[in-house]
Amino acid sequence: GCRFKDVRRNLQKDIEELKNYGTQDIFVLCTRGELLKYRVPNLIDTYQQHGICVHHYPIPDGDAPDVAKCCKILEELRSCLESNRKTIHIYTRIFLSLTVAACLLLQLSDTLAPQQAIDSLRNLRGSGAIQTIKQYNYLHDFRENLAAHLATKDTVLRSVSR
Repeated sequence: GCRFKDVRRNLQKDIEELKNYGTQDIFVLCTRGELLKYRVPNLIDTYQQHGICVHHYPIPDGDAPDVAKCCKILEELRSCLESNRKTIHIYTRIFLSLTVAACLLLQLSDTLAPQQAIDSLRNLRGSGAIQTIKQYNYLHDFRENLAAHLATKDTVLRSVSR
């Protein structure tokens, strides 16, 4: 449904295609401002009206999610995948989606090095995958930041239960 620069897509046709594919969940990483820019300000509502579950996590373009938001995204993504739900990301944010995919790979395998996750995704999606230095550094620091976040979360849960 995007209408930006040379792109002229029909939203209804795109949704029909998604439904024909069996898509049940969509992860939207665009901000509301970007949806407005691409002239699809009601995209999230339209997906929901067609019975597609939307997981909206707005992250500015070229950025990476904070570790708490990334944990929430990964939790929902893993739940979808473990339930064998057909899940996709919104097409305008492929490189950010690949950063999240790399985080998922790192979370699933303690032996996988960040560079291996990046290389795997670049082999699948091209050399432009993991687009910014910020995203590259984010992946290299992911496990350390995740451990710190989980330790903080665990400390808060223990203090609340006392």
